[in-house]
Amino acid sequence: MSRPREKRETGEQDLFRSRLDQIINMKHELVRLAQAIDWPVLKERFGAVYSDGPGMPPLPTRLMAGLAILKHTFNLSDEVLCERWVENPYFQYLCGEEFFRHDLPFDRSSMTRWRSRMGEERIVALLQESLSIAVKTGAMKPTDTRQVIVDTTVQPKNVMFPTDAKLIHRARERLVRLAKRAGLDLRQTYVRVGKLALIKQQRYAHAKQFKRANKALRRLKTYLGRTIRDISRQIAGDAELDALFKWSLYQASTVLEQRQRQRGRKIYSLHAHEVECIGKGKAHAPYEFGVKVSVATTLKRSKGGQFALHAKALPGNPYDGHTLAAIIPDMEKTIGNAISRVLADAGYRGHNAPESHKFRVFTSGQKRRVTPAIKRQMRRRSAIEPVIGHIKAEHRMGRNYLAGKQGDAVNAILAAAGYNFSLLLRWLKALLWLLLAASQSQPKELKA
Repeated sequence: MSRPREKRETGEQDLFRSRLDQIINMKHELVRLAQAIDWPVLKERFGAVYSDGPGMPPLPTRLMAGLAILKHTFNLSDEVLCERWVENPYFQYLCGEEFFRHDLPFDRSSMTRWRSRMGEERIVALLQESLSIAVKTGAMKPTDTRQVIVDTTVQPKNVMFPTDAKLIHRARERLVRLAKRAGLDLRQTYVRVGKLALIKQQRYAHAKQFKRANKALRRLKTYLGRTIRDISRQIAGDAELDALFKWSLYQASTVLEQRQRQRGRKIYSLHAHEVECIGKGKAHAPYEFGVKVSVATTLKRSKGGQFALHAKALPGNPYDGHTLAAIIPDMEKTIGNAISRVLADAGYRGHNAPESHKFRVFTSGQKRRVTPAIKRQMRRRSAIEPVIGHIKAEHRMGRNYLAGKQGDAVNAILAAAGYNFSLLLRWLKALLWLLLAASQSQPKELKA
């Protein structure tokens, strides 16, 4: 794929169109943020995936990176962002437009393809850029990144709450739909009786009539088993049909055979098989279905707020303490600074931090090597909890709509970057008001 045609400031005038810098407030926080972002650095990082070759050039890097920033800063879906972009001149200015546009220069699906093409390794440049702007504008000091707080949370996936009955019923429906598309003539589809059995099972379970509920569940399993065997007989010896049904039959057989409290991987969603069941000990949500995410923030609150320094998805539901071996080097690479102290909760006991940082990690309840100064700092450990709450509630980590494991990783990084950019917008707005107040408070010279 050829390289994108990047837009450059031309300074052109048009008799029939108005330039954006003539119709918007150039002191607006989004304008100041657009001027503070180092776009050439982002173009170099994101442009590394392209090579000179034939084909239609992709969309400009500033346009796509600006859309990613706006999406997670203002907690917008792709569809709503496209609607807002057309009617908001500040959004268009951030994305590099010179003139106001009344139509979209891109398709909504272009955002999905761009995220997939960038991946986790390059999308982290947006998080690094947010920290760079924070230092450049005075919202954060470089020394603030040397002492950090680390914690983990769950990034839930956009899936329904899994139950055995619903999974079995959905697996049979998918097989029947695929068989109909492939032209197979099944002995029975169980469309009507399968739906009736699911309704009965749910009503009996709600009424705590578990014997009747289990009987309805066994009936659902019987329907799924018959469908699997019927399809397996009809596709035997046909390589093309076998390849078409292989994944769906594997999922259906796994759902049919998995049992409560079994060890190993289980399927909790048919369309998002990477979903894991994670228990964090919450009374209101004993189990969450998604992926574990590590989040890090500064120990000291900076002038611009409590910035997120690092975010990384951790598939496989690892023990919190066993994540530091990978998290600490990756965090230092992201912030470009050596970490002198890491504070964590009791879930990080018995950690496997690198040898260079083994004695720089302190956990709640630790007694050895805890000086009075460190003991005072440990009172700040819970400062990461509101940061995680804001990232999940206001920047799209509370429910991940991006597909696959790569979607989990990309969404976690973009959510942290969107949280940082929201703090920067607030900081730039407050800084402008301070400058205006300072200019107005100066004594005026009296005319002679």
